[in-house]
Amino acid sequence: MQTQQSMLVKEKPIISNSVVNEFAITVGTVNGSGSQTSNLTILRALFKMGIPVSGKNIFPSNIQGLPTWYTIRVSGNGYLGRSDNSQIIVAMNPNTFSQDLDAVVPGGAFYYADRIGLPIERNDISIYPMAVQDLVKEFDIPLRLRDYVANMVYVGVLAQLLGIDLDAIRQALEFHFNGKPKPVELNFNFIKLAFNWAAENLEKTDPYSVEPMGKTDGFIMADGNTAGALGAIYGGVQFAAWYPITPATSLPEALLKYLPELRVDPKTGKNTFAVVQAEDELAAIGMIVGAGWAGLRAVTSTSGPGISLMSEFAGLAYFAEVPIVIWDVQRMGPSTGLPTRTSQGDVDLCYTLGHGDTKHVLLLPGSVDECFEFGWKSLDLAEELQTPVFILSDLDIGMNQWMAKPFEYPKTPMNRGKILWEDDLKKLAGKWGRYLDVDGDGIPYRTLPGNQYPNSAYFARGTGHDEYANYSEDPDDWTANMDRLKLKFNTAREKVPKPVIETIDGAEIGIIAFGSTDPSIKEARDFLASENIKVDYLRLRALPLGKEVISFIQDHKRVYIIEMNRDGQLYSIILTDVPLYSEKLISITHNDGLALTASWIKNTIMQGEEGSNE
Repeated sequence: MQTQQSMLVKEKPIISNSVVNEFAITVGTVNGSGSQTSNLTILRALFKMGIPVSGKNIFPSNIQGLPTWYTIRVSGNGYLGRSDNSQIIVAMNPNTFSQDLDAVVPGGAFYYADRIGLPIERNDISIYPMAVQDLVKEFDIPLRLRDYVANMVYVGVLAQLLGIDLDAIRQALEFHFNGKPKPVELNFNFIKLAFNWAAENLEKTDPYSVEPMGKTDGFIMADGNTAGALGAIYGGVQFAAWYPITPATSLPEALLKYLPELRVDPKTGKNTFAVVQAEDELAAIGMIVGAGWAGLRAVTSTSGPGISLMSEFAGLAYFAEVPIVIWDVQRMGPSTGLPTRTSQGDVDLCYTLGHGDTKHVLLLPGSVDECFEFGWKSLDLAEELQTPVFILSDLDIGMNQWMAKPFEYPKTPMNRGKILWEDDLKKLAGKWGRYLDVDGDGIPYRTLPGNQYPNSAYFARGTGHDEYANYSEDPDDWTANMDRLKLKFNTAREKVPKPVIETIDGAEIGIIAFGSTDPSIKEARDFLASENIKVDYLRLRALPLGKEVISFIQDHKRVYIIEMNRDGQLYSIILTDVPLYSEKLISITHNDGLALTASWIKNTIMQGEEGSNE
């Protein structure tokens, strides 16, 4: 079943040396077309074949109708950051057909729905027209399902020409449809129809294929938002309030999915949690401040615009010393910006959120499994330090699918921090001060509502107060309190997660980075090593900075600080903390809404090194 479209190609390229398990596939479709099911089916099938993979979704911020692209990186070498190029492109959207065609690398493969009657003049790539409409008609799919199931054509065609195992595809469908036999059979049978059609009608002329590897054993596939929600559940979250915002909404949605399964009293059948969709972000953080003051482990999630609205309540929680956790799944700003693109532009905002002298603890997960870890660890830190804790994820790590280590149940009991109960207050004869630093670490003791000791109550003040929570405008009281809060922040330096440091013998330069840039930086280090440029790497996992960062800077001639924002926000923070080493620090920033690539990082550092040697 050939089409006229294939006849427009002048010559078919000759297959060169085979390329196995090392390429990228990009599918161009329309938002709202149901293509995500097809894309995830391919992704999970490859994963089940033991091949390391990652998936990135580039989608518009409207409901439906605009172009969307999904890229699957297949890498037997384990490189899972964003790739600069796609060797295989599937074009299902006529509006981006020419753009998609131009994007195929020479020697690559171009698959397209043959209903798209546009000319193809390239002769340096392999061309594969797919008879989408004919196959849909042959399968006799109900009209309401045709547009959705039609995307399964490219699943079957790619499976045939790349060598994707059909059993793995079936397993992926069973996962996606939760084992429901009817949708699994419908989609799988249609995929087999397309698979067999491709075998009969398409001659493979490109070098790309996949083979089972066994390199995904012991790993799972997950997104960061779901991982963070599960981490919070296993960390004992009791209350969550939220307002919908891209790209953070799927985190509370995961709470709503898993809490009823995991947090119900087995004796009474009652929920041991509450999740509230608030009327806005202001209300959401207000609710968790109240819950945190009442002794509940409380969390909210949002993105940059929501963080802006939360400023006043965040400052109240900081000054009244109320433990709360705020997830910021970062996107592009300022203003509405690019709601469906990724960024690391909220570091400054969250670090000092609130007017006056305010400093917050930030956790910076660099992987899906770390999102889980910080999901529970943030609740411990918030109560131990009696302060808001911000977790800065981003759209890339939060919403995309990644290979991850299986989540580890917390090995230590919950750390509820310095809480005084009735027996404790009896020993003190009721003489205690809510904001009194007893241990010299800046962290006071607190009581919780329900404590029946007569002197347990106090005012959680957002105004000036002394050590005993009495209202005060005395300059000495104010200064002493602010100095204690600064001391507590310095105590946090030793309590937050330590950075991960990777070194190479003989390396004189270093990289400091954080978050979702990690996979691309690891790949870039290998590229640089091939150019005889040895680079050590410190991945920051939290702010405030610890002594490890200072030592890392001291040990290197130059340190490149890499981040996805315009102004080098982490660079500025490090420069403020270690001004004596300013001449060693070099800021590298890139912020176009897309994840950084290893080649960009490599080229930028090589340019920097060439400049330093002039």
